[in-house]
Amino acid sequence: MQFKGTDNYVATDDLRMAVNAAITLERPLLIKGEPGTGKTMLAEEVAAGLGKKLLCWHIKSTTKAQQGLYEYDAVSRLRDSQLGEEKVHDIANYIKKGMLWQAFEADEQVVLLIDEIDKADIEFPNDLLVELDKMEFSVYETGEQVKAKHRPIIIITSNNEKELPDAFLRRCFFHYIQFPDRETMEEIVKVHYPDLQQELVKEALEIFFEVRTVNGLKKKPSTSELIDWLKLLMADNIPAEVLRDSESNNAVPLLHGALLKNEQDVHMLERLAFMTRRAQR
Repeated sequence: MQFKGTDNYVATDDLRMAVNAAITLERPLLIKGEPGTGKTMLAEEVAAGLGKKLLCWHIKSTTKAQQGLYEYDAVSRLRDSQLGEEKVHDIANYIKKGMLWQAFEADEQVVLLIDEIDKADIEFPNDLLVELDKMEFSVYETGEQVKAKHRPIIIITSNNEKELPDAFLRRCFFHYIQFPDRETMEEIVKVHYPDLQQELVKEALEIFFEVRTVNGLKKKPSTSELIDWLKLLMADNIPAEVLRDSESNNAVPLLHGALLKNEQDVHMLERLAFMTRRAQR
């Protein structure tokens, strides 16, 4: 079983090798990279490419590791006991299965995405060490032992917002998605917009990579923002010539709201353009 990429996702040789290495080693694949480089989409495309079901566990700052296993709804049970419900005598009726449990009990191997693990508390990864290693856990309330029928393919993403524990890292296969170069970016654009005029793509990429090279930007535009920008350019039927002229005459790119996400970066580009125009006089 080898992941070879899909028609909807441009995977580099290194990335395909990392996915297949993690599958062979039966270890979680830890993916890091800039926001917008396709980390979450990778799990979707691995599932599609291998013909497997995808389960997604999106992590928030309030998420606890226990929620990935199961949750016991004691409040509902108390309410039902006050109402005289029959089901209150079976505690299993109040156990809600988490994503790990669902992945473990699946009749066929699934792909499990644990998305943005670094959003959670620092202890969150350590709280899953045994479950990810042994692929089993106990349900305290019922005494049930849950063991994976088929070891899931686990893909974990991180935006590097905080350091992950060494014990957790040792159990993962790691890959950092480098920001795409110009050639790879052209392939990505072609996947999304195969009929887009090459001149427009050329001009747009020129502006996009120029913006990314500006020192001091709080947030450099990402791949997903480039795709959004191109979509706007297409919607407004803006030809390459207009884009080129706009860049030479204005401080910031046309429809820059798709690329720049805060006022500091807009002001910085305006100042740089002003200084450049003064130097050319």
